[in-house]
Amino acid sequence: MFSIEEFQKSRLYLGIKQEGREEGIEEGTLLTKLQVVPMFLELGLTIEEIAQRLDLTVEQVQQAAQNNE
Repeated sequence: MFSIEEFQKSRLYLGIKQEGREEGIEEGTLLTKLQVVPMFLELGLTIEEIAQRLDLTVEQVQQAAQNNE
């Protein structure tokens, strides 16, 4: 049997840990993009322009705009 310490040094554990970290970074990046949508709308950009500049879908931008109202 593996001890906890040995398991935490295994490639399986390290791979899972790295994958989780990457998913967290991606989620944080998406949330940040969605939070700036209202600021871009105030500047007069269209939904389509915002989606293109932030690499989001039009639907994501529309949802963020609705959530801010």
